[in-house]
Amino acid sequence: MNVKIFQTLEYNKILSGLVRHAATALGEQAALALLPSSKLDEVKNRLQATDEAYTVDRLKGAAPFAGVTDIRPALKRARISAMLNPMELWDISSLIHASRRLSRYISSVNEDNPVPLLNSLVEQFSDQKSLEDEIRQCIDDQGEVMDQASFELATIRRELRIGETRIREKLESLVRSQSTAKMLQEQLVTIRNDRYVIPVKQEYRAHFGGIVHDQSSSGATLFIEPESIVAMNNKLRETKLREEREVERILSRLTDLVGEQTDMLLYDTDLVGDLDFMFAKARYAHEMKATLPTMNDHGYLKLKKGRHPLISSDIVVPTDVELGKEYSTIIVTGPNTGGKTVSLKTIGLLSLMAMSGLFVPANEGSELCVFDAIYADIGDEQSIEQSLSTFSSHLTNIIRILHAMTPKSLVLLDEVGAGTDPAEGSALAIAILEHIHRTGCRMVATTHYSELKAYAYDRAGVINASMEFDVQTLRPTYRLLIGVPGRSNAFAIAERLGLPGSIIEHARGEVTEEDMRVENMIASLEQNRVTAEAERESAEKLRQDYEALRQTLEEEHAKLQADKQKRIDRAEEDARSIVDKARREADDIITELRILALEGVKVKDHQLTEARKRLDEAAPAKKLNAQVTKPKTVRQIGPGDEVMVYSLNQKGHVVEMTGSDVIVQLGIMKMKVSKDDLELVSAAKQEAVKKQKAGPSVTRTRDDSVRSELDLRGANLEEAIMEVDRFLDEALLSNLGQVYIIHGKGTGVLRSGIQEFLRKHKHVKSFRLGNYGEGGAGITVAEMK
Repeated sequence: MNVKIFQTLEYNKILSGLVRHAATALGEQAALALLPSSKLDEVKNRLQATDEAYTVDRLKGAAPFAGVTDIRPALKRARISAMLNPMELWDISSLIHASRRLSRYISSVNEDNPVPLLNSLVEQFSDQKSLEDEIRQCIDDQGEVMDQASFELATIRRELRIGETRIREKLESLVRSQSTAKMLQEQLVTIRNDRYVIPVKQEYRAHFGGIVHDQSSSGATLFIEPESIVAMNNKLRETKLREEREVERILSRLTDLVGEQTDMLLYDTDLVGDLDFMFAKARYAHEMKATLPTMNDHGYLKLKKGRHPLISSDIVVPTDVELGKEYSTIIVTGPNTGGKTVSLKTIGLLSLMAMSGLFVPANEGSELCVFDAIYADIGDEQSIEQSLSTFSSHLTNIIRILHAMTPKSLVLLDEVGAGTDPAEGSALAIAILEHIHRTGCRMVATTHYSELKAYAYDRAGVINASMEFDVQTLRPTYRLLIGVPGRSNAFAIAERLGLPGSIIEHARGEVTEEDMRVENMIASLEQNRVTAEAERESAEKLRQDYEALRQTLEEEHAKLQADKQKRIDRAEEDARSIVDKARREADDIITELRILALEGVKVKDHQLTEARKRLDEAAPAKKLNAQVTKPKTVRQIGPGDEVMVYSLNQKGHVVEMTGSDVIVQLGIMKMKVSKDDLELVSAAKQEAVKKQKAGPSVTRTRDDSVRSELDLRGANLEEAIMEVDRFLDEALLSNLGQVYIIHGKGTGVLRSGIQEFLRKHKHVKSFRLGNYGEGGAGITVAEMK
């Protein structure tokens, strides 16, 4: 990347803003070293890291970088066994601690909101918890070696405290003595040269003996170590030397431990710096109200409300630009101070930011390109020292650009061809623009020359643009208008300022007819643009109203659906209540009939009629299965046939035909039903016909239709219980002594549920699992009472 572009587009100021958001010196260094990349994969990876950091910062708040310092110099010294001081060791433990906090911090977000790139980084931290604990057992947060660092150090420091206490007590008793108080300058004990002394007046020097360690500036006071405590001070000094040696031993041991892990700690340090740098980018994006751009490498650029990041958000005017599809070159015309240069810098600077992995201050949906280089000739670069004019300096810079650019470059030219004769300058500008355009790179150029408007109008792949100017207020609006060439507005401005009309008319006469046509065309285009923009705003308002109405209707529809579902749920609940009531009534009737059957009593017709009436009364008013249609009976029904009675949803056998009605045996009951309510299931066998003609006794015997086993494999527990209950009723009425219930082995849930039901059933005497040859644990054998 051409480094000159960083100064031209003020990229370094962006880095300075980024540095402000770094929490550590490591992050600051990474921010200052940030350079744009021309590789699409690398740029996308950088932007993903920023996006994930933005997500984590938004969900969890500031990342825990407290206490992190740059420990790399200390690690390099530890590698060569140079003893580290306590504060350096504490900083190393702080970085290890911070790496573990960062891991927990990011992992907690990754569980619900995946941040794969950040999570992969923290997973690379080495486990240095034991080293951290070792350091923190020896050194406190003030950088002092603690007594508990070793047993020997604790013993030595205890001796030191005892010795210091004894010396102080002896000296304090001396200074409080009335005989010596007058010889002292002050009644206090102080320290000189690490030895305890007292301030003695000069004239009483000989009275105390001992050693003079210092004197006041006037010489009137001598700081004397009395002879009586010299030996005690000597012993204290020896103890302090022992303490120093023990501290050095502890620090050397800790340094050796750090030295063994230097490579991993250096890697961890770099990871912490990288993470701080990523979160700095995220916080900077939040400050700028920036968004994640889409990136490509095929020369397409689209900014939606792009804002220059170095201009206050209160005054910056957003820019909409699209480049690289229908046209690859934009020629911007318009008056000075209209914002042309700011638009150029916005396009260039936002491209550099995106290529650096930074969010850009633009609306969602903006797309930027990864260029191999960005070149710009912006501003007056006149050099007095090199004796270059404005035109010469611009031309020199453009020549460098022409030699360096490629089809994958972005070229930004401000006031191309300016600083020389207008006729020659415009011709040279057209030639330069044409050469760059043919190269295939993307270009945005500004100019005052009206000739370039015609060039942009006629040339394929080139489009005019201008900076909007409000003639009414005589002020620029700083809005970039694509597709509309700029007007000079000189006559309108002169008229608004009060220049006599005769002069303006004379000036208009000096303008060629062709130039006037161009100006009128531009005025017409501008008017059409204003009209189109007003219509677009009106359409946008209608769209917003429609969206609001659609959302309201969707909400009302959702409420109706919810109310409908509530009504359905209520109806289903009522239906369940009705069915439960009917089932209870039917159970009561069946129980009574079972009692009669067990007692050997024959059921009379009026009893059956009464039971049938009670069943009819117990049935719900509305048939839940009304939608079931009865297929037409193909064969004529006759005595002994097995039939389905649809009104009762039960199977039975035909006993007797009586005109349009049929008497059907349903379990222990005989009922008269209509032929239309029956469907043939299977034709009767001769033996079955004889059996059906035997009489109306309610006692059932074991015949071909009686089952002695029930297969429940594949059924759920609730269905299985209902089937078992019905099966046991049939077995009881058929006088079966033993039945087999096949439930399979499976998970055992079905077997346990069925056996629990059998345990409570009043007609089951006992039950057991099947024996070998009967089915084993896959079958339960029940003995009936």
